[in-house]
Amino acid sequence: MNRTETLHGLRQSPKVDVCVLGGGINGLSVFRELALQGVNVLLVEKADYCSGASAALSRMVHGGLRYLENGEFSLVKESLVERDRLLRNAPHYVAPLPTTVPIFDTFSGLANGVVRFLGLTRRPSRRGAIAIKAGLGIYDFLTRKRALMPKHEFRSRRATLSKWPALNPSIRNSATYYDAWVSHPERIGIELLRDGLSAGPNAGALNYATVEASGSGYLLRDGLSGEVLPVQPRLIINATGGWIDIANGTLFADEGRPAPLMGGTKGSHLIIDNPALRDTLDGHMIYYENEDGRICILFPYLGKVLVGSTDIRVDDPGTVRCEADERDYILQSLAFVLPGAKIRPEEVVFQFAGVRPLPASKDSFTGRIPRDHFCTMLDGQNGGPPVLCMIGGKWTTFRSFGELAADMALDQLDMKRRVDTAERAIGGGRVFPKDPVSWIRELAASTGLSAARVTVLFERYGTEAADIARFIAAKPDHPLPHALYSARELQYLIRAEAAEHLDDVLLRRTTLAISGDLSLAMAEAVLDLLAAEKGWSAQRTAEERSRFLDLMGERHGVTEQTLSARNEHRSEVCETTAKSG
Repeated sequence: MNRTETLHGLRQSPKVDVCVLGGGINGLSVFRELALQGVNVLLVEKADYCSGASAALSRMVHGGLRYLENGEFSLVKESLVERDRLLRNAPHYVAPLPTTVPIFDTFSGLANGVVRFLGLTRRPSRRGAIAIKAGLGIYDFLTRKRALMPKHEFRSRRATLSKWPALNPSIRNSATYYDAWVSHPERIGIELLRDGLSAGPNAGALNYATVEASGSGYLLRDGLSGEVLPVQPRLIINATGGWIDIANGTLFADEGRPAPLMGGTKGSHLIIDNPALRDTLDGHMIYYENEDGRICILFPYLGKVLVGSTDIRVDDPGTVRCEADERDYILQSLAFVLPGAKIRPEEVVFQFAGVRPLPASKDSFTGRIPRDHFCTMLDGQNGGPPVLCMIGGKWTTFRSFGELAADMALDQLDMKRRVDTAERAIGGGRVFPKDPVSWIRELAASTGLSAARVTVLFERYGTEAADIARFIAAKPDHPLPHALYSARELQYLIRAEAAEHLDDVLLRRTTLAISGDLSLAMAEAVLDLLAAEKGWSAQRTAEERSRFLDLMGERHGVTEQTLSARNEHRSEVCETTAKSG
């Protein structure tokens, strides 16, 4: 991820086969696909990789049980296939998740489901036991040949309340089935990028850069240095998700601008630090309907609890955040399914919101908007290169969506596919050990790090922990305050993974912020490392500090005072951990 080399290459020759706009999970996927086929491809992301909707997903890797009533069988089938591939190809980040559905009725939802299936508009309603049983039966049928996880199980009211006594006592039954969850989705994005770049000098990528039309050509603007360079692609892929129409506005003159393609909705989530709530879940996700029929989720995540979400139409994806009324709605839904749960305001340690990249739709109910994906090829402006727009998509299907777009691009370029990614392991999922304990023991012995330290690295990075462990061991290291991270580990991430701002490190290269474990002392320690690596002045460092604190307060509900208060708390936790060995 050498920014200097990528810019130097463009100065030498502005010509590329494909320019991918957007470094979210779908843009990174199509970039990887094309790079591995030998295509001369450049990816350009206006902010950081996976900093938009790809950082705001529900952390689920799933087939989409509720999409069945919209008649989206092909999407559910594709999603389940891709879910199972991720379980095999990214076992360091994707794992099975037992999912329990509380059921409050028996026959409810049958008529509504039929009407929705036929494509007629109707408000959502409660799904009863029969409707849910039918959906889970289809789920089992679609995965019967792979059978990676158990079939669904129904429970009586008594058995349900025996296992989860805190559930709303009005339930009639419950059903448990298996989907999956992803612990570090942004890191999977970085691994896709590294995989693409490993193909050779035909692949390059830049974050904090933009491309826009200029006369009969295009200009690339480096957002860090301000340098402007011409770029001459044979094809442009617009993979900007919720920003597709905005990006098209920079690629086409007003008279040639295509009609709107996107109609995204906002989903907001909360991270709650409440050990009693976490323990109540017993390792399960609770996949439940709020009183208005809106689907909500609740599951253990990195020692905390993730709960969400909302589904609200938005016009400007750049301004989305979890608003106060959304926070109230999510907490109300939690109180409905677990009436005894008491959440104090300070226990909401992080919040986030993102825009689902859905196709333009006039449907009055957001739940009816299709979740499938497709590509649209637009003629270029004034004889310029065509623009392939990636419309829709969900996180689970990023690989197959990238494959679809890449194949269309290859056809346009008159090139052939030579590498299939369906069974290609991702990043730290490569050469994944059957016996992690022995793998950890051997790496600890070869590097001199403790087995406990290597275990943490393996949990964070999979088999890529080997490179990081060797980097750490090469020079003296020291722990950073209030976290099980060290200076050398963070230096590796900054140097090797194109981290340009403090939030790149704390929100995306690590899970420090979203886990609620970030303290002010830790943030400042990482800022010092970043400033040293970048050669920043004291003024530039102070500006970066303010920028990060503003971002955390405005977008994630975490103020400087909150982070400061965590200093003492995290010190107590670390001291207790150290004493316990």
